[in-house]
Amino acid sequence: MVERVPDDQIFKALADPTRRHLLDRLRENNGQTLGELCDRIGMTRQSVTQHLDLLEHANLISAVRRGREKFHYLNPVPIYQIQERRIVKFERLRLQALSSIKRQAEEKGVTGKPSFVYVTYVRSTPAEVWDALTDPELTAEYWGHSNVSDWQAGSAWEHQRTDGTRTADVAGTILESSPPSRLVTTWSDPGVETNDPSIVTFDIQPYEEIVRLSVTHENLAGEADYADKASGWAAIISNLKSFIETGHTLPQAPWEMPATSAATAR
Repeated sequence: MVERVPDDQIFKALADPTRRHLLDRLRENNGQTLGELCDRIGMTRQSVTQHLDLLEHANLISAVRRGREKFHYLNPVPIYQIQERRIVKFERLRLQALSSIKRQAEEKGVTGKPSFVYVTYVRSTPAEVWDALTDPELTAEYWGHSNVSDWQAGSAWEHQRTDGTRTADVAGTILESSPPSRLVTTWSDPGVETNDPSIVTFDIQPYEEIVRLSVTHENLAGEADYADKASGWAAIISNLKSFIETGHTLPQAPWEMPATSAATAR
């Protein structure tokens, strides 16, 4: 099982000044296409593509397709993890600064509103991950809510409570459904009409013998909404990963941990 990218692979990706320049460009303006990056860096598409592939394999960026375009997002998490493993005892304040960089890097999405991108790896198959996201009984196990729909493009979907009331806390429309690789839905409060809902995209990709799961939540309302969704997705996907790989959810639901305990756990 591959839990994380080896440190040597991350250091190798960061050793090249061109790749560091690409990361800087994404930090300044996250969610750029290959063409936009080529224009800003003055290199051929082939050369930039090779550098982006190395950064993606090192998990320093994530790529999300929307139609024919492919948008690239900075993923500072591996750098954070290196600092946490190797430097945390000596420079704790640096970790707080990195967390701020990560938030700012993800704030500026394609729509101009905050966007959150979360990438993880699961020891599973794309079909199993798809089922875990769309089967109402499975989502109830690790999410505490049932995701209910026929999962066809244009259909409605609901995020229903499992307390017997079947009350929906989130509702929306299926924009794209391509099992088992891609699911795009709108998210909004039930019964509230809006012409500008947030959008969640699940990209499920084979990655050697495991699965790379990318969750993109874009068009968020602001910083408070961003912070809420960032902590929520991290908790949900961590529980999903544990449930798929072990058959059990985490001993305590991450979203139920007090803030002080969560900080200590990190």
